[in-house]
Amino acid sequence: MQRDLDPQETAEWLESLEAVRREAGPERAGYLLRRLATSTRYLNTVPTAEEPAYPGDLDLEERVAAYDRWNAATMVTRGAKLGLGGHLATYASAAWLYEVGFNHFFHAGHDQVYFQGHASPGVYARAFLEGRLSEEQLDLFRREPEGGLPSYPHPRAMPDFWQFPTVSMGLGPLNAIYQARFNRYLHNRGIKDTSRSHVWAFLGDGEMDEPEATAALTLAAREGLGNLTFVINCNLQRLDGPVRGNSRVVQELESVFMGAGWHVVKALWGEEWDTLLGSDELVARLGEVPDGQFQTYAASSGAYIRQHLFHGLDVPHSDEDLRRIVGGSRAGHEPRKVYAAYRKAVEHTDAPTVILVQTVKGWTLGAGIEARNANHQMKKLTQDEFRVMGERLGLPVPDGALDGELPPYLHPGPGSPEARYVAERRAALGGPVPRRTVSHHALPQPGERPFRGLAKGSAQPVATTMAFVRLIKDLMKEPETGRRWVPIVPDEARTFGMESLFPTAKIYSPHGQRYDAVDRELLLSYKEAVDGQILIEGITEAGSMASFTAAASSYATHGEPMIPFYIFYSMFGWQRTGDQMWALADQLGRGFLIGATAGRTTMTGEGLQHADGHSQLLASANPACLAYDPAFAYEVGVIVRDGLRRMYGPDAEDVFYYLTLYNEPKPQPELPEGRAKDVEEGIVKGIYRYSARGGAAHLLASGTAIHWALDAQRLLEEEYGVGVDVWSVTSWSELRREAMTATGVPYLRQAMAGTSGPVIAVSDWMRAVPDQIRPWIDRPWTSLGTDGFGLSGPREDVRRHFGVDPRSIADAVLKAVEE
Repeated sequence: MQRDLDPQETAEWLESLEAVRREAGPERAGYLLRRLATSTRYLNTVPTAEEPAYPGDLDLEERVAAYDRWNAATMVTRGAKLGLGGHLATYASAAWLYEVGFNHFFHAGHDQVYFQGHASPGVYARAFLEGRLSEEQLDLFRREPEGGLPSYPHPRAMPDFWQFPTVSMGLGPLNAIYQARFNRYLHNRGIKDTSRSHVWAFLGDGEMDEPEATAALTLAAREGLGNLTFVINCNLQRLDGPVRGNSRVVQELESVFMGAGWHVVKALWGEEWDTLLGSDELVARLGEVPDGQFQTYAASSGAYIRQHLFHGLDVPHSDEDLRRIVGGSRAGHEPRKVYAAYRKAVEHTDAPTVILVQTVKGWTLGAGIEARNANHQMKKLTQDEFRVMGERLGLPVPDGALDGELPPYLHPGPGSPEARYVAERRAALGGPVPRRTVSHHALPQPGERPFRGLAKGSAQPVATTMAFVRLIKDLMKEPETGRRWVPIVPDEARTFGMESLFPTAKIYSPHGQRYDAVDRELLLSYKEAVDGQILIEGITEAGSMASFTAAASSYATHGEPMIPFYIFYSMFGWQRTGDQMWALADQLGRGFLIGATAGRTTMTGEGLQHADGHSQLLASANPACLAYDPAFAYEVGVIVRDGLRRMYGPDAEDVFYYLTLYNEPKPQPELPEGRAKDVEEGIVKGIYRYSARGGAAHLLASGTAIHWALDAQRLLEEEYGVGVDVWSVTSWSELRREAMTATGVPYLRQAMAGTSGPVIAVSDWMRAVPDQIRPWIDRPWTSLGTDGFGLSGPREDVRRHFGVDPRSIADAVLKAVEE
């Protein structure tokens, strides 16, 4: 605790609390303490008298903001003629939150800004004023087939503009926290000096209801991420009504963030409220008014406001003054207030900051839209509404410009004071924002040594999960690229055999290790370090995916290519965090997702909730994901090596890999001698013949299922004299993709050319996974799989239940051959 500056006052307060405890009980005393600790008065954190001097030309900034407001509304309205939709009200309420940032805070090159998705028209409008976008591009808003602008921040759609996809609400705040944390990780590991970087996340108060939005608040506080600021636009409205109709979202969020250890800055009231907030009664009353009622005040007459909010108070203002002040005087609409809040945030470097800023949704768009429940669905303004808006904003709208069907875009001209001002401000801050820059430099590819052990195989049973971890351990020793690997695991690192990495790579912690590990006497003891390489995130797949995304896009956000691999129970990957994997693809992330303990029958005692039989199908739907299901250790090595080439080589691609690995120890064969080149090509493309025994039928198997297929092959030969071939299918989805786009003969048909006989496909996945290639098999087809829910039990029993055990496979072959 800090030194007591007034012990006498402290004693008096403690005496009062003790009296409460005696008279009303400890619960009442505890309530009072919690109330005091997690909320403050419903006032601005920085009062007007303490605001710092504003560093910019406010008159010019007002005109710039007016142009941006107009053009954002024009863009959406012009698109409405085609039924394209768009959002008017979000940017209208938040315009100054962005303009102050653009003019004074967003440093290009070392800051990262997560823009609120629904505010994208305003960001485009600002880029138009800066000369970065043309009028023709604005007119193609939401018309991407014609080369137009995407509706929301999409880096894949605009790879030179947007950095982060944020419109899947809740992912922005989560990813922003882990991005700020990853910036510190890079710095502490000596890879890049990120000491000046700052992460800004612009969010909506309704968005904070998403569980991901607040999932990592304690991580940010625990690691002291003073390089992170949340700006939550509290316009008190979500998409279709009040955020908290019967309570107060600002106080609720303040309690949540304060309780999590964040620095909280409130920017609620505009300067005109100063004459009113001297009344303690009014301040107390404001803190009790439900948000739904306050939204009503924002759209009501002065007489109504006087009667319902100021009743019994002596208010030195006319009804018109009250309508104007209560209806629209908010801190978020005044650049001085916004600047003061931002300055307060960036000067607080010991903890993350959240700015709770109050606005009116739809501000400046007219009485028919401002603070109305339906304003999120309002997609256009009438020409008369544009006339009123132009007068309100003081814009020079040419005579007759609004006589036609559509409003015009307005630009003061490239040589105007406004254009020169925004150019000067952005130049002073390092260049335009948002901007995505890739200064690509290929990473040196590893030599043969790390892959040699997997290629040799092992007579001793080894699970493919263990083989992968062994490979990564060796790759992390590579002199030029070893330090760029970022191992990520949510929990149970020992389950995946990763404890061997603890002593050398160490576990990342910005505080080092302040305790004696209970297993410190062991060779593979738990070891944390400031420069640790491993990110052990705890039991949070969502947080782990956010870490992976930050590392996977580091080549663009920092110009530092990193090689992340995130290893997890396969069941809790695509099923649990598939939305984040889509966002990863949108952000053009690169790296390896590892679905360990894969398959529906290998988790012997876990059963339904742990038994994954469908993630390969889910992964196949993501266009940026290359999904593989390797059977043998040497296949793992070939796939990883190919991934390093494709993602980090001279012609780097914006893809990521998904490998499913198994916890079932099996003897590992060596890479076939004499045909290694052909086998490696087949592994990468998706199929090769592993074992030829006559070709009466063909068993296509992936992952651990190849062992059942080989057992069935032996059974058929020994008991029935039937010789079948076994093929290793490393990727059903890659075979399908290649076949769908092939201009000649698909690779699948090339690989199986010259063979005949029925095909039986088997895997530890639901049959829809191998059925992906059925259209390109021109002979009798049977698929065996694990459709349904998982079961607990010995592997052999569960496989018999699903009909994928060797005997069931043999029966399917005999039936197919007889037919």
